[in-house]
Amino acid sequence: MKRRIFGLENEYGLISSSAGGRVSLSVESALGYLFEKVVSKQRGTNDFLRNGARLYQDTGCHPEYATPECDDILDLVAHDKAGERHLEDLLLSAERKLRENGIYCEIYVFKNNTDSVGNTYGCHENYLVERSVNFHKLAEQLIPFFVTRQVYAGAGKILKTRMGNHYYLSQRAQHIYQEISGATTSSRGIINTRDEPHADEEKYRRLHVIVGDSNMSEFVTHLKVGTTALVLSMVEDGYIKRDFSLEDPVRAIKEISHDISCRRRVRLKRGKELTAVEVQQGYLEMALSYYQGQDMSPQTKDILDRWEYVLTRLEDDPFSLSRELDWVIKHELITKYCERKEISFDDPRVFMLDLQYHNIKRTRGLYYLLIRDGLVERLISDEIIENAMTTPPQTTRAKIRSDFIKFAQEKNKSYDVGWSYLKLNDRYQRTILCKDPFKPYDPRVEELINSY
Repeated sequence: MKRRIFGLENEYGLISSSAGGRVSLSVESALGYLFEKVVSKQRGTNDFLRNGARLYQDTGCHPEYATPECDDILDLVAHDKAGERHLEDLLLSAERKLRENGIYCEIYVFKNNTDSVGNTYGCHENYLVERSVNFHKLAEQLIPFFVTRQVYAGAGKILKTRMGNHYYLSQRAQHIYQEISGATTSSRGIINTRDEPHADEEKYRRLHVIVGDSNMSEFVTHLKVGTTALVLSMVEDGYIKRDFSLEDPVRAIKEISHDISCRRRVRLKRGKELTAVEVQQGYLEMALSYYQGQDMSPQTKDILDRWEYVLTRLEDDPFSLSRELDWVIKHELITKYCERKEISFDDPRVFMLDLQYHNIKRTRGLYYLLIRDGLVERLISDEIIENAMTTPPQTTRAKIRSDFIKFAQEKNKSYDVGWSYLKLNDRYQRTILCKDPFKPYDPRVEELINSY
């Protein structure tokens, strides 16, 4: 696989509820308690952490965690999970503070994409892409891939409709309204035009993907980002030889999401009708051909093997993937509960199960209870996740940022940090630009650190 920088941004859902009918908290107050442990006079609720990641308050009173720059997909999975752990730590601290203040409220944090009144918040994927690639050609070749990717990347969702409650593959698909858009909070597009590479702008652009769901499954996060990275390499090298352009991508993304059998056919511009699985198999076949004869890295082979395995299972029996795919895991969980309680999907308790699957508190979240019972597939250990909470990727710019933050905090120095700059607020007001996200070392930063 071509070396590439990628990262994930997850906006987390936040609610509070009173205990025993006592005082309740507004979402703004709950967020204040959540961020109290990390808030600083200099940066407020917007800070970079020692692992190189960014934790901040996003529009709409959402906590958001952006992973550090990664060039290895397992690293990215670990740092995405580290974000959950950071939010869980903040949650536990907030709970203690609430009790100290005599406030008996519960705060809940969810890694999902919709709330109870139909609002949506995102999981954004970021990929560094060569600037030389024509953006509209890039979008044209990626849109069918993103529309159909939800058959394995969807997080699953119970949605109330006029015809009763139904289970859908994706949480975000219902909120996509355009093929290409610059907006992320309205008129959302399958392809987003935001272009802030935080790197050499003449050489790179940032592909900002807002169409995907937040995933609890490590397996899905790995597959979702890995397959996208493989397809991007083929696009950059002009290797996409088959035309899967859809007649109406916005309609297709919803139609595919509505069919958990994965048999729904969507119409291509050239008139042919294919299922989402068949479109994905077409991309896989191109990828296998593209890498044939190449000296494949273990990472590339792993992604290709998992991609083929999942598509074969989806074609045969999607529900056989109840250890791997979020939407299948959650569907089985809800179905078994309904059978046991002799209720239907229209029962209000089903919505609670849906939501609790995404609860990031490990003693309460249903996904983590399934992990405890060994019922879901894992790719990384808890020890690796714990390490990622404080240790950056060792092969990207995140390491430089981490070293600088550690130095400034240990020396009690005032500082400011961005994705591509470091600043020490001393009498010299030194700012160091770090424009290459592939470089884990900068002699200027080393010199600055060693000067104290």
